[in-house]
Amino acid sequence: SVSRTSPNLAFVPACLPPDPVEVEELQRFVSSSKRLFVMTGAGISTESGIPDYRSEGVGLYSRTDRRPIQHAEFVRSASARQRYWARNFVGWPQFSSHQPNTAHLVLRDWEKLGKLHWLVTQNVDALHTKAGSQRMTELHGCTHRVFCLACGDQILRSELQEHFEALNPTWKAEAFGVAPDGDVFLTDEQVRNFQVPACRKCGGILKPDVTFFGDTVSREKVNFVHQRLAESDSMLVAGSSMQVYSGYRFALAAQEKQLPIAVLNIGPTRLDHFASLKLNSRCGELLPLIV
Repeated sequence: SVSRTSPNLAFVPACLPPDPVEVEELQRFVSSSKRLFVMTGAGISTESGIPDYRSEGVGLYSRTDRRPIQHAEFVRSASARQRYWARNFVGWPQFSSHQPNTAHLVLRDWEKLGKLHWLVTQNVDALHTKAGSQRMTELHGCTHRVFCLACGDQILRSELQEHFEALNPTWKAEAFGVAPDGDVFLTDEQVRNFQVPACRKCGGILKPDVTFFGDTVSREKVNFVHQRLAESDSMLVAGSSMQVYSGYRFALAAQEKQLPIAVLNIGPTRLDHFASLKLNSRCGELLPLIV
């Protein structure tokens, strides 16, 4: 069990405390569900100190001109991979140390009680796994795993960190701010001499086991999630604006099945016009009020 420490609100948009009427409405929604399908996004992890991309005023897009790496660029360009891995190497100790917050723990508890049928997260931070969730799909993969694009061999990201350290014993760089996917801001000058290891088995390109922007989620995984949704009787979206189609498609499928949909997110989402319930609160503040 993880201690329920005070939330880190540096990357959480301002919002009012939960409205008692809204708490009652969400309580009714959850109580009437027997097989709840939950989808989470970056907004559930901001209270653990991980910034998101799109939140007004505090998201990466509004604070910087940085954009996440594109899949095609990573595969095509050795210098892009060098830049990515150098930043990731510096950011990894901090990013991998983030811990689940109260919202992650509540969803874990709902699973243990048999209330939560399946959890799908769009996040790659492993916080649901750290919290103890098991009935779960990581839609976009997880930064804690790395695989070879050529032979498919997998290693732990923590193991790769040791290879980086061995290859770059004198390389040092100071980080300037951390990004949602765990890398940091470094200059081209800082990155220039960073050495990137190849796959130990075949010499191929190593890539985080995550779906980069411009890549697609595997058909097998999409079909699996659709099957879990088909077994469910309602859908709760927590901490996501659902701007990315890979997650939004499941909300469209839930709408088509006429499942009731509740949305808990600070700020507007793509679901607002057809959701049964929209709540504008912090996940870690509202979810613990539901019994």
